[in-house]
Amino acid sequence: MNDKYIYLGLAEKLANQIRNGILKKGDRMPSLRVLCKTHSISMNTAKRVYLELESESLILAVPQSGYFVSHINYANFPLPKASNPTPLANSDLPKDIINKVYASIGKEELTLFSFNSLYGEFLPVAQMKKEIIQAAKQMKYGGGDYEAVQGNIQLRRMIAAHSLTWGGSITEDDIVTTNGSIHAISLCLLALGKAGDTVAIESPCYPGIFQLALDLGFKVLELPTDPVTGVKLDALERVCPTIDICLLISNYNTPLGSCMPVENKKKVVELLTSYNIPLIEDDVYGDLNFSGKRPLCCKAFDTTGNVLWCSAISKTLAPGYRVGWVSAGKYQDKVIEQKLIHSISSPAIVQEAVANFMKSGKYEKHLRKLRQSLFVNYQKMLAVILEDFPPGTKVTRPEGGLSLWIEFDERVNTLKLYDLCMKEGISIAPGRMFTVQRQFLNCIRISIGLPWCEEIQQKLRRVGVLSLQSR
Repeated sequence: MNDKYIYLGLAEKLANQIRNGILKKGDRMPSLRVLCKTHSISMNTAKRVYLELESESLILAVPQSGYFVSHINYANFPLPKASNPTPLANSDLPKDIINKVYASIGKEELTLFSFNSLYGEFLPVAQMKKEIIQAAKQMKYGGGDYEAVQGNIQLRRMIAAHSLTWGGSITEDDIVTTNGSIHAISLCLLALGKAGDTVAIESPCYPGIFQLALDLGFKVLELPTDPVTGVKLDALERVCPTIDICLLISNYNTPLGSCMPVENKKKVVELLTSYNIPLIEDDVYGDLNFSGKRPLCCKAFDTTGNVLWCSAISKTLAPGYRVGWVSAGKYQDKVIEQKLIHSISSPAIVQEAVANFMKSGKYEKHLRKLRQSLFVNYQKMLAVILEDFPPGTKVTRPEGGLSLWIEFDERVNTLKLYDLCMKEGISIAPGRMFTVQRQFLNCIRISIGLPWCEEIQQKLRRVGVLSLQSR
């Protein structure tokens, strides 16, 4: 039979399986090699089969991961609009809402769409238990002694080695370990500024960052942010004469999931350096890229030590271990001084355990599997939102991270939606949490960190149904 008819015939069979629901959205397709063996075809023919399916938007190729079912034409679903906060430094954080949402932490009876964290099978619990036991055996005094102020040397070496994945060229001497990424950001703010100074932050952004800045006495200025490319460069340039510090989540921002293009990152570093404005870069989501290609960081373009790069394992390995770090450039001594004042040391055993996990190569192996699993989760959640949520709903399409940002019809009140969902054991994050201004009242953030199952599917559908009742 002619090769053309072979590949078209096989492509049509697979297409029918996808359209009829035999192969479901997010399912992994057979590898090219398996396709060749199963159907006795050449590699070139197999590639043509998948190219045909891709051209019909039935499957999606993910580099280093394979092919996945994805027969939604995303072009028909508009993205949420870019934010446009008022150019004021006044602040009004809805602490009552934030406190209500965060009171759900640890409640196993709830479906926690509200927290950007990993759960269940996404966490290598058994492996990390072994690492903790091994660390306690090999460390002096079982790890019960104080660690050096700068942090575990083994861990700092592994972080420095891992920095090559995002274009970094740092050494273990450039790193200070912390108790998670928010602790790293706190030390940076304390080292850089004082009460009354103005911090420019993306809008929307993680509420913990807003809370921290306000509690330290800083003024917060929210920056217009695009759901795909991140902070608007022209808006940042306009406010540079009036700000003292800039704080950005450059890779897979929460809640938008935006990722700044490489050229934008380079321009941001050059712009802020020219004004001598330090940049705190929160890169806690950077390793969670769906494609397998890790995005560069702003720190990769830092030639003057003006970028303070912060990250942690909270979103990739073990949120409860509270292991984070900062490479603070020319501000390093000030950051170390603040750590000495506020915490002296970090937990020695967990740092040693994480270092060993990274050194063994298990961390990279875990990341490869996690990225694939999160991509499948993302595809399935996105399909439910696009198919079962009310007409007019808009949703982001991030290339990594843990966040989906959903924009409903303007009549939807997501504070009311939160209460309706909680009555059914579902916790969501209302958009008002992610700003110090009165905006995003018709938006929510949904986390993709819950392993997919029938219950998750039904609960997510209920969020869409209940949104109609919250108008």
